[in-house]
Amino acid sequence: MHKQAMKLRGIIGYLLTPLAEDNSVDGELLALHVERLIDAGVHGIAPLGSVGCLPYLSDEERHTVIARTVEACAGRVPVLAGVSSLGTEATVRYARAAEAAGVSAIQVLPSTYWKLTEEEIFTYFRSVAEAVSIPVMAYNNPFTTGIDLTVDFLHRLTSLPNISLIKEASPDPTKIAKLRNACADHVQIFVGLNSMAQQGFRDGAVGWCTAAPNICAPWILNFYHSIIENNDAEAARWFNQVRNLLGFLMDFGLPRTVAAGLELSGVSSGKLRPPLMPLHPDHRKKLESILKTMEIVK
Repeated sequence: MHKQAMKLRGIIGYLLTPLAEDNSVDGELLALHVERLIDAGVHGIAPLGSVGCLPYLSDEERHTVIARTVEACAGRVPVLAGVSSLGTEATVRYARAAEAAGVSAIQVLPSTYWKLTEEEIFTYFRSVAEAVSIPVMAYNNPFTTGIDLTVDFLHRLTSLPNISLIKEASPDPTKIAKLRNACADHVQIFVGLNSMAQQGFRDGAVGWCTAAPNICAPWILNFYHSIIENNDAEAARWFNQVRNLLGFLMDFGLPRTVAAGLELSGVSSGKLRPPLMPLHPDHRKKLESILKTMEIVK
């Protein structure tokens, strides 16, 4: 197993991509967000995920985000970078650039316009996996791609070089257990859907990829520590306290909800990249009520 892959486990915090007033990536603010997450105790940092507004960034902006994240992490925690694009050639280019920038692993999903066949998706993953020498995380997210990769197909992907990580974000409560049974021991499974965190860890996941630590890191970390201590009652207690917030983040869109949550907590979030807009005032009030109940906001 790759040394880097062994390091990638636990709570992987996903970064918002903050923009400055001129609509450029605010590298200094991004570095501050990295520092907050590391200080909070996350075990890895993931730039350019859904909350990082990946589809809306230019090549140069993607490179800036990854470079500033790697620099800010300074080897303290692994960096898992999103590199997906509609085209195979572009995804390969982003993957190689991320590896050259010093990330620990890359995350890949099949971005689609036309619905792809399984062979098209397999060839896409093979092209990316063969282009790098670092671990590749195959990401199944039917909510954003419109495609739910099956257990058999994900297992097949792990036969490719470097694909040793799977992030599973389907609503099927049995999926992670099936993946754990189907895949070899060197393949590490990560929870990708917040609502599946408890079940996922019970079924063999080694980590949880989530944007929630931007707003409620102590709850997420305490939940995880209870999990690894096999204290199911304590894990359930922490998870139940954060359940409403996790649901809200997903229901109203990660970039706008995380940005609003940071601002309500007194942390600058920067601007969002259009067409994304700030959270609607009515929804912001609902989020503020949730955060007050959790005593995150006074």
